[in-house]
Amino acid sequence: MILLDTHVWLRWLNVGSGPLPTALVDLIEEAEAVSVSAVSVWEAAWLVRGGRVELRATWEDWLQIALHEAGVDVEPMTESIASRAAWLPIHHRDPADRFIIATAIETDSRLVSLDATFPLYTELAGGLVQA
Repeated sequence: MILLDTHVWLRWLNVGSGPLPTALVDLIEEAEAVSVSAVSVWEAAWLVRGGRVELRATWEDWLQIALHEAGVDVEPMTESIASRAAWLPIHHRDPADRFIIATAIETDSRLVSLDATFPLYTELAGGLVQA
């Protein structure tokens, strides 16, 4: 299974800041299972609400397309993910990204991200995919 970072998810759906590299698009579209963390749903909503991301549909309609029609599952927040996020090294101060990293570790998923800080997390142990 692959887990998409929020910004990869948005860019894959042509909502973020430009298209994804072709290699990442191919990886996502060929994966057996694609998911996002529940915190990515919150983060996307927060970006839309704050005007940093514009949608061509209502939030509810977009979410239906971005999850169900795109074949993306949502990994729920669990106590083990929350605990893991708190105890990760503080390479990244963004709590949403720490939850996403913890979700990838706890679900044994390959994490697809373009974030330059993510490689500092040795806990991802080869499970990080970047362009």
